[in-house]
Formats: sequence, structure tokens, C-alpha cells
Amino acid sequence: MIDLNELEKQFLAAHVKSGGVAVDFTMGNGNDTRWLSDAVGLGGQVYAFDIQPQALEKTRALLTASGCADNYTLILDSHANVRDYVTEPICAGVFNLGYLPGSDKKVTTLRPSTLAAVTAAVELLDRDGIILIAVYPGHAEGEAEGRMLDEALAVYDRRSYTVSKFRIINSPTSPYFFCVESRA
Repeated sequence: MIDLNELEKQFLAAHVKSGGVAVDFTMGNGNDTRWLSDAVGLGGQVYAFDIQPQALEKTRALLTASGCADNYTLILDSHANVRDYVTEPICAGVFNLGYLPGSDKKVTTLRPSTLAAVTAAVELLDRDGIILIAVYPGHAEGEAEGRMLDEALAVYDRRSYTVSKFRIINSPTSPYFFCVESRA
């Protein structure tokens, strides 16, 4: 069976560079932040965003406990404001839309901030970089975010970006992801 998390990591591994800059646009519990920190190594930098203080606390604890390099910046702000913090080109960006696992399910990512963040992520993307956007259609806002991203990502020039969508067809409420790759 296909494991979408493993598939995402395979895509990321092909683009993340040692010494590169990466962004976890939805920090959550910190698992992607930790993976990106390991992948870019000591010479790299990871910026991680979340609007919930408990996400920062959980992520900081995970990174400390796992002995991650001191190559990350945890930011308590909306991912829509990424340009206020990140100015250099990024080799990778990761989004896990929806809500923080184990928290208030009423606090979710929202279409306006998600669209602003994804647009900024594409603009920041370095040559041969990647953005992965996991969508969780099992709730109303997640379903709407997925439709919005289908439309927004379809307009990118295929000579500059390859945009793909990976979804398990016979499980319509299961998570799926978009992959945006910039040309080398």
C-alpha cells in the first residue's frame, strides 16, 4: 500500500540540499521541522511557522529531545507572513493544512492565509526546489482549501514549475498532497 508520508519524504529528499534553506509553513507537532533540520544540516536553516503557542512548545521540545542542530527558527506567526522572516531562496517548503493534531479542531488553516503563504512559497522557491502541500479534506475548510489550491496551482507556467497532485482515488476523505517543483 502507498504511504503518502513516505512518498512525500522521497520527493523532499530529491530536492533538499545540505546547507539549504527550508520552511515548515505549518509547524504543528514539529515532525516536518525536525526532518527538514536533519536534511539541511548544520550549514542550513529551517524556518517553522505556527499561530498556536502550544505548537511552538511541542516543536521546541521535540527538537531538543532529538538533538537537532541549532539550525532552526521557530516563529509564532501566520505562514502568510513568511516574507517578513524569509528573504533567501528556499530549497523546500512543507505545508500540512488543517488543524494541530490533538488540539482544538475549530482552529484550522484558512483559505486566505493559505493562499497567501503558498503564493509566497512559490515566489521564494529556488531553482530545483520543491513545495509539498498536504490537504485534509475530511472537514469543510480542508475540502475548500483543496478546491482553492487546485485552481490556484493550475495557472503556473509548466515551463517553470511542475505541479502534481497525489491522491488515493477510492478514499475521498483521505489526505492528499500537491507537489510544486521548480525547474532546474
